[in-house]
Amino acid sequence: MIGRSGNPTLNEKTFEREERYSGQERMSINGTVNKTFITLTILLAGAFSAWSMYFNGQDVSAYAIGGALTGFVLALIISFKPAAAPYLVPVYALAEGLFLGAISASYEGLYYGITLQAALLTLSIFVALLLAYKTRIIRATEKFKLGVFAATAGIAIVYLLSFVLGLFGVTVPYLHSNSLIGIGISVIIVIVAALNLVLDFDFIEHGAQQGAPKYMEWYGAFGLMVTLVWLYVEILRLLSKLRSRN
Repeated sequence: MIGRSGNPTLNEKTFEREERYSGQERMSINGTVNKTFITLTILLAGAFSAWSMYFNGQDVSAYAIGGALTGFVLALIISFKPAAAPYLVPVYALAEGLFLGAISASYEGLYYGITLQAALLTLSIFVALLLAYKTRIIRATEKFKLGVFAATAGIAIVYLLSFVLGLFGVTVPYLHSNSLIGIGISVIIVIVAALNLVLDFDFIEHGAQQGAPKYMEWYGAFGLMVTLVWLYVEILRLLSKLRSRN
């Protein structure tokens, strides 16, 4: 049985519900790593495109909104139809790249160097947790999975409430503020987002062990990218709160 993942795109039924046929190519960890590299390359290409347009004086708000909406729709389709992942994940990566490039450039315009700091921190956290997982310093036990899953679900509910209440001009206290409490909340969210990487590593490893179909490599890369994007955005928000206090 594959364990629970806090990543909403990777749940315990994802691999189990995919039919497996004799003679079919199977998912592998190396294959997933390669697909993840390809996906992140496409994402970075989209991000640099939006970034360049912003600093050349172009309005990139349409790319931010369009990328976010397109990415959201594609994520839903991919989540319910993993077999479409090889075709839709590259498009999703491009959409997310345009979105990230646009908002990153906006933050960079306010706080010079913040995007490089956020990117390096995201990469450092990813490498550190991957090494911790490979050496079994951190183990994805059932209690660990349940805790991260509950925390992730709680954060998702708070963000949803914040969005709905925002439509009526009501703000959730401290969530977006640069007060010490607001910064503390951002730190907690960053930690939860980072711990989701451990669940993703475990989930992909078990998927490969169970011999999931080859196209699930793209789905695994998609789920990992969702977590990385979330982690990067949360780190960016945390750094902006810290910078705004100076």
